[in-house]
Amino acid sequence: MRQNKKRIARIALGILFFIPALFIKNTYISLAFYILSLLFAGGTVFLSAVRNLFSGEIFDENLLMVIAAAGAFAIGEYPEAVSVMLLYQIGETFQSIAVNRSRKSIQSLMDIRPDHANIDQDGEIIEVDPSSIHPGDTFIVKSGERIPLDGIITDGASSVDVSALTGESKLRDVLTGDEVLSGSINLTGLIRVEATRDFEESTASKILDLVENAASKKSKSENFITSFARWYTPTVVILAVLLAFLPPIFMAGAVFSDWLYRALTFLVISCPCALIISVPLSYFAGLGRASRQGILIKGSNYLDALSKITSIVFDKTGTLTKGVFKVQSVNSETLSESALLSYAAHAENFSHHPIAEAIQKAAEGTIDAERISSVSELPGLGVFAVVDGREIACGNRRLLESQNLPVPEISFSGTTVYVLIDGKYEGAIMLSDEVKPEAAYAIQLLRTLGAKRLIMLTGDKDEIGQKVGRDLQLDEAVTELLPGDKVSEFERLIENASKKTKTAFVGDGMNDAPVLARADVGIAMGSLGSDAAIEAADVVIMTDELTRIPEAIKLSKATNRIVIQNIVFALFVKFLVLALSAVGFASMWAAVFADVGVCIIAILNAMRLLKK
Repeated sequence: MRQNKKRIARIALGILFFIPALFIKNTYISLAFYILSLLFAGGTVFLSAVRNLFSGEIFDENLLMVIAAAGAFAIGEYPEAVSVMLLYQIGETFQSIAVNRSRKSIQSLMDIRPDHANIDQDGEIIEVDPSSIHPGDTFIVKSGERIPLDGIITDGASSVDVSALTGESKLRDVLTGDEVLSGSINLTGLIRVEATRDFEESTASKILDLVENAASKKSKSENFITSFARWYTPTVVILAVLLAFLPPIFMAGAVFSDWLYRALTFLVISCPCALIISVPLSYFAGLGRASRQGILIKGSNYLDALSKITSIVFDKTGTLTKGVFKVQSVNSETLSESALLSYAAHAENFSHHPIAEAIQKAAEGTIDAERISSVSELPGLGVFAVVDGREIACGNRRLLESQNLPVPEISFSGTTVYVLIDGKYEGAIMLSDEVKPEAAYAIQLLRTLGAKRLIMLTGDKDEIGQKVGRDLQLDEAVTELLPGDKVSEFERLIENASKKTKTAFVGDGMNDAPVLARADVGIAMGSLGSDAAIEAADVVIMTDELTRIPEAIKLSKATNRIVIQNIVFALFVKFLVLALSAVGFASMWAAVFADVGVCIIAILNAMRLLKK
């Protein structure tokens, strides 16, 4: 901001001396005013050009402008010389304002970084650095303060504002025992929170790290522009030199000053700043707009890839469905329903799977961890535990088959958990999950945005998976997959897809991390506080809304469209005016428009991304 103010002041002084110079009749006084105007307008450009020369950046836009202005001044074209520098500085100011505005949409996220944490020291609340607090420590959050670390409320209740994290304006009510995330704002009551992560590992720090590193991952268009400028600018400089010297040498009657003026005009036109600024700015604006909508995209390469997605593979539980299971009924052979539920709940006590949590919630009474002597996972089958000295196994139908036990016929369209006690089948617990209310609409939007194949992968039984697939009108539902099968199944889907298209995977970010990492674009859903999601995914939807995915794709397509418009428009105007200047039909004023004018138009076009 301060840099812009200084530049605007220099431009104002330049104009202040330039206008009188146009009307003063005395040649020497007029020349003095032109020189002063040029110094105020172009002094910093000249210094930048010299500095870049010594650092090895020979062919940059500053040098082109210095050569053009100095050359025009040398042949007596004083108004053009000063105008080139003034308009170039005006264009630079406009670019800087546009970049700052775009940057603010991302930097608004930076406000989530807490600057202190409160702790109780001998009955007095004092402020400390958040990094000094570690898991297990208790800190205090006053009303109106930002929560510094992820943690669990141990005392108090409040409403928290998570809009900076999710883009949602609605508040969340939290009570003792609820999780709160760093970066959100405590609005009402004082709460005491036990930290569950170090400051560097908390949600706010993870998000900030992700946003700060996004600019380093460039799209193909940005890489193209960088490569293009690398050979384009030196080529044009060489052509300008040839244009200045060859015609006067080989053409009879050619005047050197005329051809030098054409060459200088050629140089001004050649400055590639419209492309160098507007293309990265378009992606920057797109990333900023996405972050304001609760969509974190790890780089412009992923923003670009979103526009090319034609196949999307979904996880089911927690992605297409709510992931909130509820026990609907219990079939018990010899025990009471409550006793069977109690055994199952104790066996599932150390699992955080939604099904396990639903069983624990349905069991009457509290779970006594002392009754459990051992617990182990049975990959793809379920869990095994020893409770009250009895061997308890809970799992799917494969669990029964692995024990050579017959699978009972149970007419239920939800999820069934079979319970074995001491190797004998003792009953089943039936649970159901609901499809998210916005899922069908999100699928419909994805179809309209060009998604050709929409597929679901799930470890759930075929009956349940196929029903969800039919309800949402998916192209394919692959069911009864073991955890390791998801990656191999996804590999199969990618092999059958066109090489020119992109395949995305959408999951909850925890158990889907391997597939998220393998996909062309990994999208993690509802992943606030999920380390696995933020690290494995390329796009993090910070809410649990499926409709944010078509929003991200729509934004990606809009960004891509604007980038192409800017590239085509800038190159067309530049090559047209370059050709006209070479044959003497374009003046320095036309050159200024081809440079600064095109740049400003391209920037205005890019800034449309920040508007809804």
